[in-house]
Amino acid sequence: MAQTHGHGPRAHPRDADQEQEHGHDHDHDHGHGHGHGFGGTHTTDAPLRALIVALLITGTVFLAELVAGLVSGSLALLSDAMHMLSDSTGLILALVAMLLGRREVTSRSTYGHRRVEVVAAMINAVVVTGVVAWILIEALGRFTGPRDIDAPLMIAVAILGLAANALSAAVLVRHRDASLNMRGAFLHVLADMLASVAVIVAGVVIVLTGWTAADTIASLAIVALVAPRSIRLLLESLSVLLNRVPEGIDPAEVARRMREIPGVTDVHDLHIWSTEGVTSLATCHLVVDPDREEGCHVLDAAQARLRELGIEHSTIQLELPEHRSHEDICVPPA
Repeated sequence: MAQTHGHGPRAHPRDADQEQEHGHDHDHDHGHGHGHGFGGTHTTDAPLRALIVALLITGTVFLAELVAGLVSGSLALLSDAMHMLSDSTGLILALVAMLLGRREVTSRSTYGHRRVEVVAAMINAVVVTGVVAWILIEALGRFTGPRDIDAPLMIAVAILGLAANALSAAVLVRHRDASLNMRGAFLHVLADMLASVAVIVAGVVIVLTGWTAADTIASLAIVALVAPRSIRLLLESLSVLLNRVPEGIDPAEVARRMREIPGVTDVHDLHIWSTEGVTSLATCHLVVDPDREEGCHVLDAAQARLRELGIEHSTIQLELPEHRSHEDICVPPA
């Protein structure tokens, strides 16, 4: 955690990283650990390897489904191929974003580069939403006339796609909570699994009954499956980029808990956000009673309460009541 005492300039997150690099920790002073840096330090390459494996699998299946979809005439298979293409694009973006996000913090990028992953997730969501719109338009057009479909080929390739997607999901599942970026990649692969099932079912129906409209219905089912997930990912990405308060955290509750700390008379300039959609951060000013000497105890108590509320990294400024009029900025309306 990075804090300041009194009215001086607030400590910068970069200071915490520098302290760790030199082997220093605030724990020996006041117990204010700095265990959560912002960029460049990762203890494992497992998520990166998982993305590479999933990308290779997804790219291979896309080519197979594209060729088979064109040959068989199956819109459902082509729809799934287009979704695989969007997944491949999303995984490439996720991979590039992860590599950029691992760059060390700099004097110009003091929070690191992990927000690049959020931008990649947003682009991924936009691409998938566009593909879904194309599938919907094409499917509605097919209701005007039947098409010849090679159902056995359609089923065979869909089964291949299902197996490949299951393998990709197994690779990504353990890392889905590492970032918003990884969560998006996992959700798309999961949706592909269900889409492959829809294609298989449609193919079986066509083989057994000759009802080719099952293919179009399957493509619409894929749209219904994918659209909500892509829109949700888009909204989540925008929320992070707009520095909105993370889900599950109530600013009013945070302020109330801060005011309950002995020695604290008021709280203002409270800001809560996330840089990458996983870790919550906060800054705030605590107005303290000038007749009490609670400095370090106030900071310790404030950090403990923030951790209880899911906020692991905070920057807290202590100030006297007469200083408050100089600091009320960016305050939400009452």
